[in-house]
Amino acid sequence: MDLHEAIRRRAMVRSFAPDPVDPAAVETILRAALRAPSAGNTGGTAWVVLDGEAQTARYWEATTDGEWRATSPRWEGLRRAPVILLAYASAQAYLSRYAEPDKSEKGPGRAPGPALGDRVDEWPVPYWIGDAAFGVMSVLLAAVDAGLGACVLGNFRGETALARSLGVPAAWQLFCAVPLGHPDGNDHRSPSLDRPGPQPAERIHRGRW
Repeated sequence: MDLHEAIRRRAMVRSFAPDPVDPAAVETILRAALRAPSAGNTGGTAWVVLDGEAQTARYWEATTDGEWRATSPRWEGLRRAPVILLAYASAQAYLSRYAEPDKSEKGPGRAPGPALGDRVDEWPVPYWIGDAAFGVMSVLLAAVDAGLGACVLGNFRGETALARSLGVPAAWQLFCAVPLGHPDGNDHRSPSLDRPGPQPAERIHRGRW
């Protein structure tokens, strides 16, 4: 598919058919994620693939509760997603990478400027979050290219329980979940779509703000 067509067609799909997804398509989508930019070629992002109801249930059990499942109009459509991709990032991987000679303050050939700190709170922009977002965007576009639907679910509860259930090392933080599958055409339209947004001219500044 043409890149611009994939960008135009990309939308958050939150209601899925239970049909399984071709494993080859999932692999292609994951490979696209790994091709996303990585600051310092750190490779400090990783994915956990939950495939099939027995595995995806572990995500839902850790991150939702009975009240939400009973009241959310999106629950039935979301829970049918046959695949959930979990995007993880490791801040420590970037702290370690940027302490290496070619990235440290006195490293050979390094551009002028202060070195990034060896503590998370010393980084004005957390590269690990940016890299995780790059990977997720690659997944969303690759899903469109594969004729599939996907959405992004933020992390609001249950991360520790989920990590324990999946054996995720302590250094890795959940960025988001990406349910993946065949759209069933019964999506609940997001109320956010009715919110008037800024015009392009308000967001694009040429030469200066």
